[in-house]
Amino acid sequence: MIIIRYCIFFASLFTSIFGYSQNKIRIACVGNSITYGAKIENRETNSYPAQLGAMLGDSYEVGNFGVGGTTLLRKGNSPYRKTSAYQKALNFLPDWVFIKLGTNDTKPVNRVFLNEYVQDYKDLIASFRQLPNHPRVVLLLPLPVFLTDTMAITASVVRERLLPMVRQVAYETGCEVINLYNLLIESPELLPDKIHPSAEGATSIAKRIYEYVGMKSVSTSNLSKSLPTDARAFSFYGFQGYEFTFKNHNAKIVTPRREAPGHPWVWRARFWGHEPQTDIALLERGFHVVYCDVAELFGNDQAVKIWDDFYSFLHKKGLSKKAVLEGMSRGAVYALNWAAENPGKVNAIYIDNPVLDMKSWPCGLGKGQVSLVEFEAFKRDYHLKTADDVQQFKGSPMDKVDKIVKGDYPILILCADADEAALPDENTLPFEQKVKALNGNITVIHKPGFGHHPHSLQNPQPIIDFIMNAQFVN
Repeated sequence: MIIIRYCIFFASLFTSIFGYSQNKIRIACVGNSITYGAKIENRETNSYPAQLGAMLGDSYEVGNFGVGGTTLLRKGNSPYRKTSAYQKALNFLPDWVFIKLGTNDTKPVNRVFLNEYVQDYKDLIASFRQLPNHPRVVLLLPLPVFLTDTMAITASVVRERLLPMVRQVAYETGCEVINLYNLLIESPELLPDKIHPSAEGATSIAKRIYEYVGMKSVSTSNLSKSLPTDARAFSFYGFQGYEFTFKNHNAKIVTPRREAPGHPWVWRARFWGHEPQTDIALLERGFHVVYCDVAELFGNDQAVKIWDDFYSFLHKKGLSKKAVLEGMSRGAVYALNWAAENPGKVNAIYIDNPVLDMKSWPCGLGKGQVSLVEFEAFKRDYHLKTADDVQQFKGSPMDKVDKIVKGDYPILILCADADEAALPDENTLPFEQKVKALNGNITVIHKPGFGHHPHSLQNPQPIIDFIMNAQFVN
């Protein structure tokens, strides 16, 4: 009874001194003017910490510890760690800490010290982690900047120097990370002065953090502990990756900080690391990202067999029964040819400016040009000797639509309407028609005026929405 009275007394004392409730989950938003809510009308209710608090409800207490103009750098012109807000954030004893610092560090006066940014960031993280309740620390990637003036905060320094350093810190400290950069990169209208978000921009940030806080997770599959002895660790944009040899083929696995229920995974078919924003977003949402290099086998029987074995390896190690397949360009052939033979192992397919008829590319039998090196490899892979063999070839996804639709999984195609390589008229459009004729589930997002490159979307949210919806449905 005495112990209980002392606990109540100290809880009451803490609340009376600091004004914080012991019964709520406390979230500290640490940052600069973007966190503070500068240039937002009624920032007390419209800054992203305030909006986050409203979204989370009465079970949470969100503290806004943003200070305009501050730097993460100790040698910066206005170091955050010298502010009273920093001490208040520590005294808040948060359960979560979301840090968004670095934009002001790109100013010329501070840029000269950027080689100290990584260590200064690690020290700031450690100061929160050493608190008695050991809060979870989440790093927020900086917002995009739409200024090109090199004598001020500038887009190129944020993109080319700041982003890689924050990801390096995340990797080396094991911190969770949220990509706000790509979230707003296609929405300059939400940053009216090209640096600070509007109230609507703050809403986008708050919603993403809200989703992250509410994301369910499960105990880790410990897949990394079951990898071959030659596995080598590497950083994949701040996430833990492992590279190893699987049946004489290069393989990669990247693990999320928190695993989503069911241990979902996305299987990159080809061109590892190219336009990775979808993979990064799925890692944030608890997916593994995997790769097994079967280039350049063009989805033939040998490629399918290797992937069969890789799938068995991953599923036995704890990943879900059904994978999300992701194929860019000729990667669509690999993904769909495997899916045609394994319909019960596919949760969804996302393909991007896809090759769907290899007689169109690399053979060049339609309106497109032949790709000589790949054409010769294609003939070897499928044991085609004559021009008539090529003309009669029936091993493309276009020829397997009946098998593909039997899987009853949704397919998303991102199609550049001016694609000069995987011509839409010979690939996406007739494939879409065939799938729909058989009542298959297919969605095509068109990119008017775009060529074969770039793939994906800078903000991959439509792709993520498609995959997450398929995940919940299946």
